[in-house]
Amino acid sequence: MNVDNNLFNFLKSQPTSYFSQFNRGIEKEALRIQSSGKLADTPHPAGLGSALTHDFITTDYAESLLEFITPVEQDVDKSINQLLDLHKYAYLKQGEELLWPMSMPCFVGCEADIKIAQYGQSNVGQMKTLYRQGLKNRYGSYMQAISGVHFNFSFPDSFWQAWADSQQLEFNQDTISAGYLAVLRNLKRNLWLLAYLFGASPALCSSFLNGKQTRYPMQKVGKGTLYLPYATALRLSDLGYTNKAQAALNIRYNHLDEYIAGLRCAIRMHSAEFAHIPAGEQGDYQQLNQNVLQIENEYYSPVRPKRVARSGEKPTDALDRAGIQYIELRALDIDPYSPAGVSAEQVRFLDLLITWCALTESPEIHADDEFAIGANLQQVILYGRKPGLMLDREHQKISLKDWAHSILSSLSELAKIFDGEQKEGLYQQALAIQMAKVDDPDLTPSAKIIKHLLEQNIDNGTLGMQLAEQYRQASFERSFNEFNLNQLDAESQQSIERQLSIEQSDETSFAEYLTQYFAYTGPCNKA
Repeated sequence: MNVDNNLFNFLKSQPTSYFSQFNRGIEKEALRIQSSGKLADTPHPAGLGSALTHDFITTDYAESLLEFITPVEQDVDKSINQLLDLHKYAYLKQGEELLWPMSMPCFVGCEADIKIAQYGQSNVGQMKTLYRQGLKNRYGSYMQAISGVHFNFSFPDSFWQAWADSQQLEFNQDTISAGYLAVLRNLKRNLWLLAYLFGASPALCSSFLNGKQTRYPMQKVGKGTLYLPYATALRLSDLGYTNKAQAALNIRYNHLDEYIAGLRCAIRMHSAEFAHIPAGEQGDYQQLNQNVLQIENEYYSPVRPKRVARSGEKPTDALDRAGIQYIELRALDIDPYSPAGVSAEQVRFLDLLITWCALTESPEIHADDEFAIGANLQQVILYGRKPGLMLDREHQKISLKDWAHSILSSLSELAKIFDGEQKEGLYQQALAIQMAKVDDPDLTPSAKIIKHLLEQNIDNGTLGMQLAEQYRQASFERSFNEFNLNQLDAESQQSIERQLSIEQSDETSFAEYLTQYFAYTGPCNKA
């Protein structure tokens, strides 16, 4: 892809301090598990406050699936330390329970073991729980026990000013939104690279399949772990967190109006597949509605344009009101070899890749492009470490290794610019770590996991427990770094008070609340 030389020269002219202005936030999920290795059956720990309103710790789809949320920060190490502090706090409040350090879940006996997350009696709390009830009824509960890392990122406005100048565009919010969409399109084109470098789910517990047959030639290790020899990220495959009903939605990232229209249509599009599930008939709520998507969050895209929404505001309404504020990358497995689940080196590499995605041309993506992008990703998910694996780059065959080398080589000059006077700085080190994985697939997280399982003939669960116990002990041995105990205790107490205030302020019935929420003002055919 061609590089925007004007924008590149702008970055080259900036002091090293400029690259400390990138904004980042990390959302990292982790299952609570018993010392036996089974899923915790306890409610959300009371000491962690309200899952509805806590600023830093909530639950995702399951009551046992914690989600740690770091504030928006510009210092990479600070964000990682905040995650570690939140892990430590959870350990202090959840008794003997451990935090599962992998994306694919531990042993799950039956669907009933996965309790749907509870958010109290307020209308908004009931809606969040009902949404999850709908997910269970639509896709089953096993999928809801999968964990991941979401990485949120934004550039400073001065970057977009330079981008607009280079594109000969007026600098305004519409231009910023167009720039972020260009980044998202290029990220989609290169998701296969992230699956290769950071995929850490090549194996899964056979209990996760719940007796279902798979079309893949899975092999067995230990007592009941299934794996594919060259797989990288089964979490992203149809064995993991996917939704076949969404394949025909045709949601595009070419124009913001187009993206908004696609999502709005999807949450109004009736689904014959889900029509049998009650959605309020005679007061029976088993899902929010019978549409392809209950709400916009059900769209399982690996990348998303985002804006912080106002209270009660839907994501597309926020985007329609004020444009794209930041991007969310959702395709990252938990790194089992990092106590935080994500490392500073990984974050710095993502800085480089996202910036490169802004620097390089980003043509619109249409149906045939989507097919090639999806095919590349699936190849790497299932066979990413297979020697000689070929991918499709602009309708030409190229080996994964050659393509990865080409991209990482393009990042080398950026890494030098980001590091400034430091000859072998942190960004160059982060890039070198990834380059080594391309040269030697055995250095990837997925290869390390498979090697560990095969050499010791152990299950995924045994490895997960070893790491979980190690990280729990290390957590107790370290001090709080960015947060402190009093601060987090105060947030937990205040979150309970905020939830109570919300519950007491409700003035409508739940049915009326849902009617008002789904009373759309914007058309779905805006584009």
